Amino acid sequence: MSRERVPGQVWVMVSACFLVAVGFGMMAPVVPAFATTFGVGVTAASFVVSAFAIVRLLFAPASGKMVSRFAERPVLLWGLVINAVASGACGWAQSYWQLLAFRSIAGTGSVMFTVAGVALLLRLSPIGLRGRISGLWSTSFLLGNMTGPLIGGVFAGASLRLPFLIYGSGTLLAAVVLWSLLKKSGGSSDTANLDLPEFKVRQAIRNKAYRSSLTSSFAVGWISFGVRYSLVPLYVVGVLHQSSTATGIGLSIYAVGTASVLLISGRFADLRGRRPVVLAGLTILTVGSALLAFTSTLAMFYVASLVAGVGTGLVSPAQTATVADVIGSGVRGGPVLAFFQMMADFGAIIGPLLAGAIADFWSYQAAFLMSSVISVLALGMWIFAPETLVGGRKRPPTPTPTVTQATPGSEVCGPAADTSSS
Repeated sequence: MSRERVPGQVWVMVSACFLVAVGFGMMAPVVPAFATTFGVGVTAASFVVSAFAIVRLLFAPASGKMVSRFAERPVLLWGLVINAVASGACGWAQSYWQLLAFRSIAGTGSVMFTVAGVALLLRLSPIGLRGRISGLWSTSFLLGNMTGPLIGGVFAGASLRLPFLIYGSGTLLAAVVLWSLLKKSGGSSDTANLDLPEFKVRQAIRNKAYRSSLTSSFAVGWISFGVRYSLVPLYVVGVLHQSSTATGIGLSIYAVGTASVLLISGRFADLRGRRPVVLAGLTILTVGSALLAFTSTLAMFYVASLVAGVGTGLVSPAQTATVADVIGSGVRGGPVLAFFQMMADFGAIIGPLLAGAIADFWSYQAAFLMSSVISVLALGMWIFAPETLVGGRKRPPTPTPTVTQATPGSEVCGPAADTSSS
């Protein structure tokens, strides 16, 4: 068992992630409600929410390039500043189109923070702690998202504009704190990293473990961030004939199931290997999605939510650690991390659309079974994926870049920090 300790700068990053996630969660009950005050319908109000995710997806490749060109810390800080200013500006919006524009700009800052934050986190992480630190990052994000809606609801009672202003101010404060506390991770180390060769997506995608991580990231985005928030509430109210309160309880049970195993998952991924943990998680996630398809009572819905939540919690840290292993050290892996993050965002966007269409044309049961199929496809990819943990099974060969300074996947110099979130 590794006795390495989590570096102090990692705790700074994790704390900042929690604060940002609280603010992100604050927006959940506020954004669509605020949009309707400009006299638009439900579809237009919902698009303000979707626009944030769409911009994140589209701007992710550019964020990865920025990390490779300017290093993680400057991109992270500028991402926070852009997100803070744009979010605060939403509170002063005088029209629907202003709100949509400011919220979209906030999406660019959000993905800059996410990609750069994960890259820096993994670079600061000792190799033997990647799984655990990925679990800490995911846990902080999840707990922040669980706390945020409660805080946002309280402030929204006074004014729908107030949560935007609080979120913007808090995020700006987080940027100042990070700038102050992360100085040691910048400066000369940032400059040194800029001299390293870039590990490109086309090189990483030749690696089976990386391709498998992309499929599981897509599956988690589809199920956990897409279908869970869009289709499940409609199913509980329209088919099970239960209240919105019951829906909220089910979503909370899912989150509790995820949070309860994130740290355990990361620890096992560091001790026993990434692959077995992901395989177990995808199997459980598949079972949870299938149970939801055959749910006929509220009790079964709660059980299915718990099972699927546990599956998600097992998959997330281990797949992120796998991506960090594939990148290794001695290279700049910003675009590779960004593409990995894009798959989760893509799943979160396309999942509700396709699953919703299936529910309309066939049934909710067919839509939830489709989620199981997506999870099974990812499981099939991971069955044939190699183990990437040093000291685990045989480490997979990684394609050699067209430069001679370093080889992605080399662990001689330490980790290449991995991240993912919001």
